[in-house]
Amino acid sequence: MVGTTQFVKKIRDIMRNDPGINGDAQRIEQLSWILFLKVYDDRELIWEINQDDYESIIPEGMHWREWAKDNKDGKALTGDELLNFINNQLLPTLKETTVTPDTPISKAIVKDAFVDANNYMKNGVLLRQVVNVVNEVDFTDPKDRHLFGAIYESILKELQSAGSSGEFYTPRALTDFIAETLKPKLGERIADLACGTGGFLVSSLNILKRQVNTVEDQQKYDNAVFGIEKKGQPYILAVTNLLLHDVDNPDIIHGNSLEKKVTEYTEKDKFNVIMMNPPFGGSELPIIKQNFPTDLQSSETADLFLALIMYRLKENGRVGVILPDGFLFGNDGAKVNIKKRMLKDFNLHTIIRLPGSIFSPYTSIATNILFFDKTGSTKQTWFYRLDMPEGYKHFSKTRPMKLEHFDPVHEWWNNRHELKDENDNYKSRAYTPEELADNDYNFDLCGFPIESEEVLPPFELMDKYQDERAELNKQIDQQLAVIKKLLEEDD
Repeated sequence: MVGTTQFVKKIRDIMRNDPGINGDAQRIEQLSWILFLKVYDDRELIWEINQDDYESIIPEGMHWREWAKDNKDGKALTGDELLNFINNQLLPTLKETTVTPDTPISKAIVKDAFVDANNYMKNGVLLRQVVNVVNEVDFTDPKDRHLFGAIYESILKELQSAGSSGEFYTPRALTDFIAETLKPKLGERIADLACGTGGFLVSSLNILKRQVNTVEDQQKYDNAVFGIEKKGQPYILAVTNLLLHDVDNPDIIHGNSLEKKVTEYTEKDKFNVIMMNPPFGGSELPIIKQNFPTDLQSSETADLFLALIMYRLKENGRVGVILPDGFLFGNDGAKVNIKKRMLKDFNLHTIIRLPGSIFSPYTSIATNILFFDKTGSTKQTWFYRLDMPEGYKHFSKTRPMKLEHFDPVHEWWNNRHELKDENDNYKSRAYTPEELADNDYNFDLCGFPIESEEVLPPFELMDKYQDERAELNKQIDQQLAVIKKLLEEDD
């Protein structure tokens, strides 16, 4: 068995030598479907033992164990032969798998996983080396399955720094904190309507796993979580992760949550718990906006997801959702209407203002967690500012946020009281819906102090700028003189 760092490093080193792999994003996409096939094959070995009449959806000759194993007898596919098999047989066959409404989820996921999958590698010998490294991991072995958790985290961190793909990554401390706060229970349906790689779902499963004591409990566990993900690569990672958490039927849809009219959702489409980090900063096409009532038709993706949550939450259901500062202070029609509806039809009980750089280096946008439930209208909304932990100026890839950084919130949560900082600004305070309405529904309360610059009188400011300009001009003149001298010496 290889260690996590060793595994990821080996794969990276091999793929870097392949002319077809262009950057981290492609390397991770390539590794994602290879890992899925291996994990799926290992799960099938278990299903074959447990089910007498088990039939695989993967055609004969296409199973991982049939083509990927290398018995070191010189018969393993490699080079052009391996490339030809993957490009012209394996991927086309899996993409064209027949799926009907009666196909069990455990089988239908194969087609969904490969709809957008690509083989970027052009060197069949290097591809064989990658397959051999993945083959060293036995995902039926508890130790190796634990290893995948670490491999998965490592892949996510690389995704985070691979540009646009970072949108799928919510730091584990954040997903764990929200899941622990919402306390999912066996028998409840838990959803993430833009699930990315499945972080919230896994945080929920880790809590539910501790509640499993019987065969019936295991069935409830298997059916507990639901996700929707629009993009192919995070979809594969989410499904793979759920398979490794003993969910035999990962109920994750490869699609867009916003593509259905919200008024068409019935009771069976609703959930007890919804936790998510909707994509923010994006905008949707007019046809998507038309799926929402006129007063909620925002041009911003995050706003539409918040409206969607309202339509898909059961009575007494509860929500933890991450939203950018823009939602809190936004005053356009749709944002204000969403806030009004949230206060009237839901209990918006807590807003946690999060310290900056949590999503660094992907984005510096300031974020917040809104906790609300469907138990009646809001009586009061508590705001709590979580300051940067002592010893941290900002979070980073090497120093990410940890679960213990939420300890101050835990301590305050069950003993809520007003708090002020050393500058007499509110760090925590409750506001009634009437107070929020009087504030024009600007929820930018108990925020972080803004570092202000010293404001000088106008004439002093002008003198200061002139002094700075004179100093800059002097430095430029000195540099030009050095360059001129060098040019004259060359002549």
